[in-house]
Amino acid sequence: LDKISSISLAVQRAKEAFLSGRTRPLEFRLQQLHALQVMITEKATEIATALKQDINRNEIKLATEKLREWAAPRPAEKNLLTISDEVYIQPEPLGVVLIIGAWNYPWALTLVPLIGAIAAGNAAVVKPSELSECSSLLLRALLPRYLDKDLYPVVTGGAPETQELLRLRFDHVFYTGSSTVGKVVMEAAAHHLTPVTLELGGKSPCYIDKNCDIRVACRRITWGKFVNCGQTCIAPDYILCEPCIQGRVVELLKDVPAHSRLMQDEIFGPVLPIVTVSDMDDAINFINEREKPLALYIFCSDKKAIKKMIEETTSGGVMVNDVMMHYALVSLPFGGVGQSGMGRYHGKHSFDQLSHHRACLVRSLGMESSTDFHSSSLPTLFHLLPALTTGH
Repeated sequence: LDKISSISLAVQRAKEAFLSGRTRPLEFRLQQLHALQVMITEKATEIATALKQDINRNEIKLATEKLREWAAPRPAEKNLLTISDEVYIQPEPLGVVLIIGAWNYPWALTLVPLIGAIAAGNAAVVKPSELSECSSLLLRALLPRYLDKDLYPVVTGGAPETQELLRLRFDHVFYTGSSTVGKVVMEAAAHHLTPVTLELGGKSPCYIDKNCDIRVACRRITWGKFVNCGQTCIAPDYILCEPCIQGRVVELLKDVPAHSRLMQDEIFGPVLPIVTVSDMDDAINFINEREKPLALYIFCSDKKAIKKMIEETTSGGVMVNDVMMHYALVSLPFGGVGQSGMGRYHGKHSFDQLSHHRACLVRSLGMESSTDFHSSSLPTLFHLLPALTTGH
């Protein structure tokens, strides 16, 4: 009970701190981002030790360099009715964000969303995974020493603490983890009509065309599959290839039947099934018959075939002739689709995901004769709006 009451108190303090307006000035956000950078730099050894005991990318530089540009009003297109008005979109903070991290990359998958939350001017309650206990405890010890302790509290613990947090009302919930828990998070958020970002997973297929450089393809796939013991959400989950190259792809792995248990859930480990298909069309059908994956990997040297596979499938992200490297490019949005998640982040996409894009129209009180639209004219006016905005 004491732990639950302390969680409620921490969230309440974060809300009050946000409502005080402390996060609004860009200077404050820049100062907090800089403090987070200092923490990572000064405590790199301790962070590395915690990671090692439990089993960074650094976006702060980009956020600090681009924050004023990201947070600036964005001009919007006008129509005939607003030609003399000021029309723009203003990114503004959502409020208090709940960030629930994952155990397999306990620092990156917690701090990258936090960077976006800070840059966007939010308060953020951070809940690291209890499965990476050393990193979780170190984060709880370090963050209040470098960041505003009211605005960015760290809550540790297991399922009861997470459930208590989900019972409370937030302005956004950012969760990284399994689809099963993602459904629980979304259900809890729906009670408060709270928007969510769900960074989930799924079975990311890897198609190898028979005419590509199979040696290079296998080397890159092997690296992506077995790095971090296969515990990466965008690791290749299974290979699709024609029978004629199966032996070259791997000699000692069995063909896995499509109905086997391995093909039902995300593997999230160092096991790589191979499923044979008759051709690319068969591979496309195989992928489309299943849930939309977080990533799709295509190894092929034929540009026309690559275009066909991209156009006729869907996934959170797609990469050709390599694996996982799209995650490292902050200009690309990272996120899933369907069962592999919703929402996106990294770089400016984190800022936008955790901001409210407020529509603003500023009109003068002068020139009444030229803008005198009385209430009696409004029905006609709104009837004509589609034509006015399309030029017809």
